[in-house]
Amino acid sequence: EWSGFTHPQLGIPVYSLYGEHRKPAPGMLEGLDALVCDLMDVGTRVYTFIWTMCLCMEACSEAGIPFVVLDRPNPIGGEAVEGNVLDPAMRSFVGLHPIPMRHGLTPGEVALFVNETASVGCDLRVVPMKGWRRDMLFADTGLPWVLPSPNMPTLDTALVYPGTVAFEGANVSEGRGTCRPFELIGAPWLDAEALAKSMNGRNLPGAHFRAAWFEPVFHKGAGKICGGVQIHVTDPNAFKPYLTGLALLQDCRDQSPEQFAWKQPPYEYEFKKLPIDLILGDSQVRRGIEDGIPVRQLEEAWAPGLSAFCELKKQYHLYE
Repeated sequence: EWSGFTHPQLGIPVYSLYGEHRKPAPGMLEGLDALVCDLMDVGTRVYTFIWTMCLCMEACSEAGIPFVVLDRPNPIGGEAVEGNVLDPAMRSFVGLHPIPMRHGLTPGEVALFVNETASVGCDLRVVPMKGWRRDMLFADTGLPWVLPSPNMPTLDTALVYPGTVAFEGANVSEGRGTCRPFELIGAPWLDAEALAKSMNGRNLPGAHFRAAWFEPVFHKGAGKICGGVQIHVTDPNAFKPYLTGLALLQDCRDQSPEQFAWKQPPYEYEFKKLPIDLILGDSQVRRGIEDGIPVRQLEEAWAPGLSAFCELKKQYHLYE
């Protein structure tokens, strides 16, 4: 969180939308002809940039000013979608509208989707990209990767993030405090070799799991040697990050059930619900992990909702 300030060179106010305000207050928009959004998303529901964008759309609708989105690539592609669609009961700042974990939309397409399906009624104008196709990963664009936030340093991070972000809801390190956040997963009480063996034994598509030991310099496990795995994506087009993340959660829990625990609230301005339920978007998924239900069976359970979302989202596609 941070507070706003006055720009030292320009003398204009800079307002924070991650602190006291997440939605622009009326005074922030006073005198504006339009509000322009130019943010790089990472293609995952649990990333607050698109939700800040949606709250800005609401504010602009109420203020009667246009909202302009300068569209950006979805770095993990515009075709693959994965995961359960958000249960409205789990609505939070890491999921304000019913989309799956990996949504396959650009920021501009998310804006179009939300503006209509949630009846925001914003005067929305999307400036589309030139040259982007739905089958592109960010590496295919030829553009340099500029980290959109401190713990999203590389495209490799973005590829695994839709699955390993779930570890924000558990007492297992998601690699924050290392040079490979969200690729390194572990805890002081985990057996790295056993975890790598169990995960590789699952034959999950497009990934290999290497036993790893790491010492975070901050956050969970700081100053301690954590045993775990590094996820190596061997085939980005086959890789299923969400399925992989759930399987890894299950294996960490099964290896040491007496030490594994879900994190308790608060999480992203929510003070009652379990963080893992907000992250996964449905408490039934967490219960499935606890009950040892095979992850492919969980995948079958959310397939109808995901299929319906895929049909709906096509109406808002701007790119072939």
